[in-house]
Amino acid sequence: MVIIMWILGLSIVAVLVIYVFHWIIILTDPKFRNRSSLPPGSMGFPFIGETFQFMIPSYSLDIHPFITKRIQRFGPIFRTSLFYQPIVISTDREFNNYLIQQEGKLVELWAGPVSNMFQQFGESEIFFGNIHKHIRSITLNHIGPERIREKLIPLFEEMILNTFHQWSTQTSIDVKQSITKMNFQFFAKFFFGYDIENLPRNTERISEELFTNFTEGLKTIPLNIPGTNYHKCLEEWKKAIKIVKNILEARRNSPEKYRGDILDQAINDLEKNKVMNDDQIVFVILGIWFASSASISSIIQLIFKFLSDHPCVIEELRGEHEDILRSRDKSSSSLTWKEYKSMKFTQQVLNETLRFSTLLPGLLRIALKDIHFDEYVIPANWIILISTPSLHMNSEIYKDPLTFNPGRWKELDSLTVTKNFKPFGGGLAQCPGAELTRAFIATFLHVLVTKYRWTKIKGGKVIRNPILGFKDEFHIKIWENRE
Repeated sequence: MVIIMWILGLSIVAVLVIYVFHWIIILTDPKFRNRSSLPPGSMGFPFIGETFQFMIPSYSLDIHPFITKRIQRFGPIFRTSLFYQPIVISTDREFNNYLIQQEGKLVELWAGPVSNMFQQFGESEIFFGNIHKHIRSITLNHIGPERIREKLIPLFEEMILNTFHQWSTQTSIDVKQSITKMNFQFFAKFFFGYDIENLPRNTERISEELFTNFTEGLKTIPLNIPGTNYHKCLEEWKKAIKIVKNILEARRNSPEKYRGDILDQAINDLEKNKVMNDDQIVFVILGIWFASSASISSIIQLIFKFLSDHPCVIEELRGEHEDILRSRDKSSSSLTWKEYKSMKFTQQVLNETLRFSTLLPGLLRIALKDIHFDEYVIPANWIILISTPSLHMNSEIYKDPLTFNPGRWKELDSLTVTKNFKPFGGGLAQCPGAELTRAFIATFLHVLVTKYRWTKIKGGKVIRNPILGFKDEFHIKIWENRE
């Protein structure tokens, strides 16, 4: 009992010391000397700030209550502290569009928890400056519109057809698990030649849990302690880094193994201009792999939910895609770029799903210098979260915003969409994989509605914490359409 009291007493003293030093640091920091100029808000508890409140689950498609409560209290722009970082959250449309236009001048991309995680391996600089521009160039060369037009759509279709055939032989599939596995395997092979299905036995493998653990790691306090999701995530990444390094070395030592993929281009560029070193190449490959696979997986999961809940949308989709089949000279031909670009209603369904879906709770930027807006000053080096859910759920732009309604996109003009729809970011930092995502999902839907039927078995309730996902397992039964 005495030992327990001693431990309790020491813990209280430690918390008090931390609290005092925390406020000493704050009060002596020049950023806080003129606190009246900062946006209103609360910095929460020492170090952890308001992170726990930010992560409280909400079981709604609506904006997370953390945001709505602070808008009501402080207005559309407010300050807080999340994951050890002072941060300004903006739901102000005018300010958000201004920030996006000032990319590279007042703000630049900040990778948030991803950057913090990569700092564990000393590689956070790949998100900034010339390296980031080089990564964007490499990515567009391999997954930009030209490459999609020339090669990728038939490749997507072939893989998706094989996947659906496998799914149709099962009693039911777990939507999240099955779609994550599909993208995990396909994009690993596509980006760096990692053919998971055909690896020799007893070969060390990158686990499919990498994506799950990584996503969960982004939603937790970054404490590298055994047993935490963050620690599991780091351990999975260490294994993945080792495996991709081995693949890189094998390619370099055996040029005949070159495949013409992103890894090959990164190796060639390293030999020519030394923009990146080996470690940075590995992180780039893993980052592109994760970003493409995880974003597409989360969107397709939501599409299954929304279509299951709205059979009339399925019928309109099926009509559009059957029209494509009827207009072909040969019924056995593959989907083409022209056909993909003709899918108006499919793009409306995708836009409406993207309006709800976010892999991150917004666009993260870091202030390069003090930013003056109205009566506020956001200090240099502060993080700014442009809240895209707040933008996408704005009832002034989207009538009945919590209702899944693809038809709304027929009425929205291009200027309104440009200013108020940011699923892939905006400005110079817009995601280079935007067209890849659209083409892949359009191809997925083409196969789904023309060749298969499905029904929901269980689950499908959403949770936002603050990233939108599923509260429980979501199972569906898929079978081949033989009509």
